[in-house]
Amino acid sequence: MEISISKLKKGDIIMKKPIKKSWMIASALTIGMAVLTPLQAGATSVKPTNGVTVQIEQQITGTITGFNIDGSGVYLKGRDGKNYYISFYKFSKEQREKMNLVEGQEITVEGGVVESHTDFYTFEVYKNEKLPKEVTNEDLTKLEKMFNEVAKLEKNLEAEMGELTREEFDKKFEEITKIYEAMYKIERPYTIASWQPQPFEEYLEIYGLSKKNIIIAENDKKELKAIYEEWVELEKDVQIDEANKKMEKFHKILKPYYDQLYPLPTFEEYIGGIKLDISAEDLAKLKTIYEDIRKAKGDDNDNYKLTRKLWDEFYNIIDQFSILPTFEKYMAVYQFKVNKADRKHLKQLYEEILKLDKKEEQAKIKEKWEAFNTILEPYIKANKDILISASKLTINGQEFLPH
Repeated sequence: MEISISKLKKGDIIMKKPIKKSWMIASALTIGMAVLTPLQAGATSVKPTNGVTVQIEQQITGTITGFNIDGSGVYLKGRDGKNYYISFYKFSKEQREKMNLVEGQEITVEGGVVESHTDFYTFEVYKNEKLPKEVTNEDLTKLEKMFNEVAKLEKNLEAEMGELTREEFDKKFEEITKIYEAMYKIERPYTIASWQPQPFEEYLEIYGLSKKNIIIAENDKKELKAIYEEWVELEKDVQIDEANKKMEKFHKILKPYYDQLYPLPTFEEYIGGIKLDISAEDLAKLKTIYEDIRKAKGDDNDNYKLTRKLWDEFYNIIDQFSILPTFEKYMAVYQFKVNKADRKHLKQLYEEILKLDKKEEQAKIKEKWEAFNTILEPYIKANKDILISASKLTINGQEFLPH
């Protein structure tokens, strides 16, 4: 089964295809490549290998239409009618907080065009935000090499996302994760000195069990506290692998309680929310798969790979009964205009797809969708956000420059 670019968004929590949780925070991959076009006369420009001339420094004035989830950038509708994503990674966190940006506000930005979201988070940004000044030159050199390696892997993964199978994606993501883990092992001895662990009761509150008055048994709570205290000591001693094993044990004890907080509904409850005319034969198949999912989720190790495989099987059946909207509703999602000839051709292909049998004519459906997307792709590329790394920001006459 292929991973679709259009269905992956930062921050999504998708029950149908759960995403594996990791003990470390890896950088998020935001899908989409910038369309690099000249915007301002007189700006510095270069000619890349593809022959397209792009500008290095540009000035854009526009209205804020949205924010990045972590506050490191904004989406902008330029006065020129184009869409932009503006990164403020060059500015310190304190500066970003003082900007007090709000949706609908007009701002002027100066900065350089980049090809990918991964280009915003440079080694200098990482060093300034994450690393204490005490890091030795030797360790800085190691970290920079690993940082550049992982940045290259992430950019490649971003570019290939639409073509990867689930297994290929997992393999590449695992490679990226291993590098982040190696970087963390270098960082940790420097950051541990300023680390203040939370008291056990406060740490336990993070899991939100009190929201539903879920009470942890006294013997389990006693064991959790002992494990937590051992974990704290291992972290302080920078015994990272041993600390991770302790936290895995902690989560294993906590899992039955956490499952109470977010229980899987019964099959009847779950399928009741899916308003589709599914045959009795397929409903029986779905129920069997769903019960297998419940069993796999109840295992001590929360059999992640099996659970995900079962969810894929479940929704492959569901997809056969899903009903596409009308062509007009489908196209309303795109905030750009398609010329008359292309729109006519797109509508013809779409209506042909609607008439084909999802079970019996999958090859023909795939062929029609490929033709449909070939026509639409140039419009999507031409309307993607242009990515700008801000080096100056002006709000109501007040200028902000990176510190």
